[in-house]
Parts: sequence; C-alpha cells; structure tokens
Amino acid sequence: MIGWEDVYKVVAAMVPLYVALVLGYGSVRWWGIFTREQCEAINRLVCYFTLPLFTFEFTAHIDPFHMNLPFIAADTISKFIIVSVLALWAKCSPKGSYPWSITSFSLCTLTNSLVVGVPLVKAMYGPLGVDIVVQSSVVQAIVWLTLLLFVLEFRRAGMTTSNNANPSQQKPKDYVTAVAVVVDEGVVSSSRPPFWKSMKIVGLKLAVNPNTYGCVVGISWAFIANRHVWKLQMPSIVEGSVLIMSRAGTGTAMFSMGIFMALQEKFIACGSSLTVLGMVLKLVAGPAAMAVASIVVGLHADVLRIAIIQAALPQSITSFIFAKEYGLHPEVLSTAVIFGMIVSLPVLIAYYAILEFVR
Repeated sequence: MIGWEDVYKVVAAMVPLYVALVLGYGSVRWWGIFTREQCEAINRLVCYFTLPLFTFEFTAHIDPFHMNLPFIAADTISKFIIVSVLALWAKCSPKGSYPWSITSFSLCTLTNSLVVGVPLVKAMYGPLGVDIVVQSSVVQAIVWLTLLLFVLEFRRAGMTTSNNANPSQQKPKDYVTAVAVVVDEGVVSSSRPPFWKSMKIVGLKLAVNPNTYGCVVGISWAFIANRHVWKLQMPSIVEGSVLIMSRAGTGTAMFSMGIFMALQEKFIACGSSLTVLGMVLKLVAGPAAMAVASIVVGLHADVLRIAIIQAALPQSITSFIFAKEYGLHPEVLSTAVIFGMIVSLPVLIAYYAILEFVR
C-alpha cells in the first residue's frame, strides 16, 4: 500500500524538474539572458546531443533477453488500437487531420516513465513494477519515439518537396504573375510530392540524426553485453563520456520547455480547451486502450495493474522536444508535460486504489 513517504519520494523526484523549468522561463521572461535565436540553439542542443546520449545510456544497460513479452505485446496492441482510431478519425471526420493525429498519438501513448514512473510504481508494486516500467521506457525509446521521429521527418520532407515543386506556393510579385504561373505550368505529420522522393529524404535525415543512433547503438550493445557467454562491461572511458552529457538530458529538456513557455504570450500556451483534451487523452484514452490490450493478451494480477498505471504516467518530455524541433503543436505538448506532472499524481493514486479490486 502506498504511503505518505512514498508520495514524498515521487514529489521529490518531480520538484527538481520544475526548478529547471522555472530557471529556463526566468532566463528569458524575467532576466533577458537569451535571445530568441539563442533559445532555438538551446533546443537543438537538447534534441541532438543530450537526449540521444540519455537514450543510449539507459537503453544500453537493459537485459533484452529477459523482457516481459506479454506486457510488450499488450503495449504494442494498445498503440495499434490508438493509431487505428486516429487514422479513421483523420480520414472520415471533417475535423480530423493527420498533423493532429500525430500529436494525439503522442498525448495518448508517450510517457515520462523513468522520472515519475519508477519511484511511483516502486512504491506501489516493488521491483516488479520498476522492471516493467523500465522495459516500457526502453521499448518507447527504441520503437515509438523512433517511429514518431520518422513520421515527423516524413511530414517535414513532404512540406519541403511540395513547396519546392509548387511554384504557386512561393510568393510571386503580384496576382497576375501568380495566375500566369498556375496556367502555364499546370500547377495544382494541394499537390503532393512523390512518395519515394519523400522516403529518400526521410532516410537521409534519419541516417544523420543522433536520436536514431542513440537507440540503435544502445540496444545493439545491450544484446552483445548480455550474451551469457560474453557478459561484457562497457569501458569506463566510454561510459564516462556518455554520462557527462546524458545526465543533463532531462534537466536541459525541462529548461528548454521553460524557455519555450517564456516566448509565448500566455502561460498556458494552447488554451484551456486543448489543455483539457490533452489531459483526457493522456489520463483516460491511453490507459483505456492499454486495459483492452492487456485483457486481450491475458495479463492479470499485478502485471495488469502496472500496465494500466504506466499508461497514465505524465507526458514524455522527449515528445515536446521533437514537437518543438519539427514545429508541430509544441504548445500543446509543453502544457501536457507541465499539467500532466501536476494532475497525474492524484489520478494515478486513484487508479491504484480502483485497480486493487481487479483480479
């Protein structure tokens, strides 16, 4: 049973994140330390250096030969349920759109497992809970964040090639020139770029993106190091070089979020209605999909409870960094991270109490 001491441990893990966020906010809004261009540079530092090394560091230290496969299967099915619903909504609903489907997928599925999930679930379910939450984080980093990165790059590639191929989207000097261009040339995550051309651009972008290497190299080392016949240890000089930057990953991400908030006109950048929608997707839709998938797979007892609770953990900070870098609703993701870490604690405790009756 979770007690006040356990609640304090969770709060103690979350408060330093808000310290970093306030420092980032104050450095722009109150003290004027950074210009807008410098703020963009800080976000790119986080996206291309600290987060990839952070991902590599914790991915490289798991044992991939002892994963809870039924849980991973349930997690995968829950993601496919959400993707199917969002794709249907984007295609069939007049209000649906693929960019909002990408953002909604992030809100429903991507969680801050390591910072908030580990201390909370450890207090609730002990070592079993920690083990499952860490596995969830690794799969999220390797599969789902990489997939999100792919979709964002594909969207950016489509926008780039479409703009380059469509002279009508470039700004001619006057209306007559614009009409002449359209008539003469026959021009029409409305013409669309060729699929394979976009795929080529995406492949090249991912090939030089450090986040891709962080996942791939990390899990590759984990497979090699945990072979029973080898049992290798990472050289201390390599581990020290990684740790010196990776330890700053979460803190610099929150600092970057504070900077982003300071550059907005309103503290709640996305407005109250989108804030409520984000909380519903994170705290209700995600856990509901996980509950359905867990029952389908046959999870039961504590593993079932842990699966549902970890799906309701606060929003992934990495999802905000990607949203900011690729210009896709960063105000929604930043609000989801901030309010998620405030609202999630009582909600998760309520889930814990309710799920005690589930067998």
